Amino acid sequence: MLARLEREDADERTQGVAREQRARAVAPTTGRFLFALVAPQNACEVLEIGGSRGYSSIWLAAGARMLGGRVLSLEHDPDKCAAWRRNVTEAGLEEWADLIEGDAFETLPTIEDVFDVVFLDAEKEDYEGLFALARGKVEPGGLVVADNVLSHEETLGAYSRARQADPTLESVTVPLDRGLEISVVLRDAPVDHLK
Repeated sequence: MLARLEREDADERTQGVAREQRARAVAPTTGRFLFALVAPQNACEVLEIGGSRGYSSIWLAAGARMLGGRVLSLEHDPDKCAAWRRNVTEAGLEEWADLIEGDAFETLPTIEDVFDVVFLDAEKEDYEGLFALARGKVEPGGLVVADNVLSHEETLGAYSRARQADPTLESVTVPLDRGLEISVVLRDAPVDHLK
């Protein structure tokens, strides 16, 4: 299953398929890294912002399944949502993963759950706004992981610098694949900080 999705992603990149239509999957080593972050956590609740066709969702759900956790994935593209459902079902992980269709700026504020891990892999110019919406859904000890911070440094460099300057977080840029910004929540953000 994962190998098929990796081939599809590589083929689409080679063929020059438009960015909006591609699977835009994380690199395989990033998938394994996400699995390793989630798998040891008891009843890990994961929020994925930008599920695409489900490649990273499968890694996250496989990790969450280990100790009884779940993944909630957000995706707006109807075709990708249909592929997400097929792929997650084919992987046998539908019991550990749910999908909410729609614009994350509209769906995220309606979610009342609290999450242990947030994986942010959406449109790069939206990271700051999506982080602000997700921040209140992560308690101290939780993680926010943002992908592509090195491959898109011109857009996301400011995102990384803002996280590293935030005294309510401990944040580090990990140079794995396209670059991950990993932010540990140290304490709740002041209400005015979230605006």
